[in-house]
Amino acid sequence: MRIGLLTDGGYPYATGESRLWCDRLVRGLPQHEFDLYALSRSAHQEEQGWVRLPPQISRVRTAPLWTSDDDALRGSSPKGLLARVLTGDGRSFGRRERRRFTAHLTALATTVCAADDRATGAAADPGAGSAAGTRFTEALYGLAELARERGGLHTALRSETTLRILESACRARGTGRTVQTATVPDLLTFAAELERVLRPLSLDWYDEESLGAVDLCHAASGGAAALPGLLAKRFFGVPLLVTEHGVHLRAHYLATPGDPFTAPVRALLANFHGQLAAEVYRQAAIITPGNTHVRRWQERCGADRARLRTVYPGMAADRFRGVGESDDGGGPDTLVWVGRIEPAKDLIALLHAFAEVRRAEPDARLRIFGAPAQGTEGDAYLATCRALAAQLFPDEATGAHAVGDNPVSFEEIGGPDVPDLAEAYAAGGVIVLSSVVEGFPISLVEAMFCGRATVSTDVGAVVEVIGGTGLVVPPRNPRALADACIALLRDPERRARLGAAARARALELFTVEQNLAAFRGIYLELISRSPAWREADADGEPRPFATPPEAHVLGHWTASQTPAAVPAGSGAARRPSRAAEPEGMCSAATGAGDGDG
Repeated sequence: MRIGLLTDGGYPYATGESRLWCDRLVRGLPQHEFDLYALSRSAHQEEQGWVRLPPQISRVRTAPLWTSDDDALRGSSPKGLLARVLTGDGRSFGRRERRRFTAHLTALATTVCAADDRATGAAADPGAGSAAGTRFTEALYGLAELARERGGLHTALRSETTLRILESACRARGTGRTVQTATVPDLLTFAAELERVLRPLSLDWYDEESLGAVDLCHAASGGAAALPGLLAKRFFGVPLLVTEHGVHLRAHYLATPGDPFTAPVRALLANFHGQLAAEVYRQAAIITPGNTHVRRWQERCGADRARLRTVYPGMAADRFRGVGESDDGGGPDTLVWVGRIEPAKDLIALLHAFAEVRRAEPDARLRIFGAPAQGTEGDAYLATCRALAAQLFPDEATGAHAVGDNPVSFEEIGGPDVPDLAEAYAAGGVIVLSSVVEGFPISLVEAMFCGRATVSTDVGAVVEVIGGTGLVVPPRNPRALADACIALLRDPERRARLGAAARARALELFTVEQNLAAFRGIYLELISRSPAWREADADGEPRPFATPPEAHVLGHWTASQTPAAVPAGSGAARRPSRAAEPEGMCSAATGAGDGDG
């Protein structure tokens, strides 16, 4: 089978999201051939290069979702925004094309601006209005067809025509209150973001030799990554599989201290991405959320429950086998935290909770393993945490001539004391997660592989992952976090029982093997529904497996085949795809795969 793997800001780049998961997927399914279509997010990401690709990746096509002006846009004055955004006048189109562009963009802008936003600027349920969804869909595909036929869409989206259309849509009756307050700089910012997100519509990936030649498109995330998959289905009938491990749409509903966007811009982006997500879910043959937390968001955005299959992201358990199978329960008085140091992890609450733990258990220690998140915010947050730790826990000395020791340590993995990640988890008897925002808690699963008892906050998919094998407390509650830690520190037998149960659960649900087995079955299921040759009968309906499987077997079958032996209209002489190879095609054609693709 030939798979078109679609990524946004991840694989094959050395930095980015889902790169490890994609690499394991490709390497774990060697019977399939993969064409990789990747969108990059920054010049820095491209400078970091690619990871080493396995041989089953036969083609790599890349395209940037950024330009040199993108970073400057967010800090520009209104005049600077106007100069940078309005780089085109729409004259790359003829008169007829300009009318088509204006009609499609007006329909799209009207749909996006007319959503009934909440007081926080969040968009309404995208799946609630079928009429609005239809207008958005027709407008989106209309722009895609225009870009495919004539090009020049990126220039038109940065023209004064676009700005006037957006301004009229925002001022129209029936728009949300937040959207109505949008200023000209807000509209310029949204126009720039809209052009960036819609750049995949202008790519040269949509022909018979590119996405038209694959048997299945697998988008590694929603949003921009799924756009090429939508167009492949629209133009060539290629089935679409969408995998989401996080809720990217959720970010548009939330404001952060460093958020460069105003409330009207966030509302417009949330409305647009909500409508786009609803269309992706409508067109996807199967949707695989990474956990129930993501699944609830997908259902809210209109995903059909019958198409949803929860597939947990596979993680390598072997690296933690030594710790998990050993009898060493770790430091009996040591709490360990592992992760990326940033405000969402709420280490401030953890430090205050540990102050309560120390009052009850004076010998307790807290070891924090991790590096600050990229950027100045991560460094500043780490400095704040260090200062708070020094204030709460002055260095303690056993005597007048002894060196003081702080019970809280900030450490990086890779030193002589902690050479790898497994050793970090082995250092503690209890692993703590204190986050206020979390998707799929990877560090928690790693701790479970190590057979460690855990104390976690109830955010994201934590409860789903833990499943009763650890203690869960409300977020932003240092007292509850401290009580749970004290309870486990004082009860080694309970720690051992919970740790053993956690390891058994992780090995059952969260390994690479279970993830590969799930996608192996899903690929076969999708290809059995969709004919690889996409031939049509007299009524225009697809004719499943129109070419006899023996036509693809090497040797005398193909050498001796005569035109009379080929069913009428089968098109056996045509080879539109490398999916028609002996192993993949025979399994699909007989419909009796043996489980390994």
